[in-house]
Amino acid sequence: MSESLKITKYADDEQLVFGWASVSKDVTGVRPLDWQGDYIDAEDLEVAVYKFNLDYRESNEMHAGPVKGLLVESVMFTKEKMQAMGIPEGTVPEGWWVGFKITDRAAYQKVKAGIYKMFSIEGSGQKIQVPDEEVNNHGN
Repeated sequence: MSESLKITKYADDEQLVFGWASVSKDVTGVRPLDWQGDYIDAEDLEVAVYKFNLDYRESNEMHAGPVKGLLVESVMFTKEKMQAMGIPEGTVPEGWWVGFKITDRAAYQKVKAGIYKMFSIEGSGQKIQVPDEEVNNHGN
């Protein structure tokens, strides 16, 4: 699992946490595998991001229980958007950057203590088998 998916920024006074929720391609063009050994194309991730932003936006603990946080920031970085923003290729991954306000103090303390080290976005999709050479090269 990519180190880039760890929570990377905290704002203690507001209980905000930020980081990459999902990366389709890292800055070198490698498609990192997720915990299930899968990867997602940026085009498919972008569709999922918009659906999450429109229909969900809430966070709980380990995909269960009451709401513990709310989405406050969401950017889906694609090659096209980075070009439009003037971000040079190879600077930022193709992926989904998020920020959440963790409204529950105990849950926020678990994040700060490293119990919850990264974002886990719940969802479903259709798994598609790809050729071995694409898997072995992570799409390069």
